[in-house]
Amino acid sequence: MNTRLAVFDCDGTLVDGQADVCWAMERAFTRAGLPAPDSTIVRRIVGLSLPVAVRQLAPALTEDQVAAVTEFYRSSYRARREEGLLDEPLYDGIAELLAALHKDGWSLAVATGKSDRGLAACLATHGIADLFVSLQTADRHPSKPHPAMLEAALFEAGAQPDQAVMIGDTSFDMLMARSAGVRAVGVAWGYHAPHELLASGAASVADSVAALGAALDGALDGTLDGTLA
Repeated sequence: MNTRLAVFDCDGTLVDGQADVCWAMERAFTRAGLPAPDSTIVRRIVGLSLPVAVRQLAPALTEDQVAAVTEFYRSSYRARREEGLLDEPLYDGIAELLAALHKDGWSLAVATGKSDRGLAACLATHGIADLFVSLQTADRHPSKPHPAMLEAALFEAGAQPDQAVMIGDTSFDMLMARSAGVRAVGVAWGYHAPHELLASGAASVADSVAALGAALDGALDGTLDGTLA
């Protein structure tokens, strides 16, 4: 069976949730009595599992402090969602691209540093949950760039590594794909620069959703050239 699988990162690739991530991280550090990290630095760790992200933001923290910041982040983010204040808009054109890929016979999956609850709420809000055959989150896997999430998506979709493409906006996504033997395509509208994506293993970097669609057309036949699409 020839199963074409497109695996998408979420934050920075499908949706733009940076404002809420930065707000929740600042609030979490403040509630823990710690200096809040700069938002520019916070954006660079989007995609990592939460405890790993906190540790990267503040390497000197004790395990108890990491646990406190992690829990404060989760509770702050959850409260923001329950109050209807969370803003995670789809990037322009993403809904149409997903629908077109689905119609064209692609299997779709997500591999994200979000929690199960966070991802489910995000996809449900935008009415796209039913498009995906596999949803992999940080709740059940090691943090990116470990390949576990991508390997699980391959298994659930019944696809081989050479039949799949990982689409993401960070070097963590590209490195994960490389570890799993999967072709990687970067997007330029997220949180890491195109040159970082290419250096981390991206076969190409799309600078628009339209360019991403065109890149996926050639992703599995070796026509990508390693430049901006």
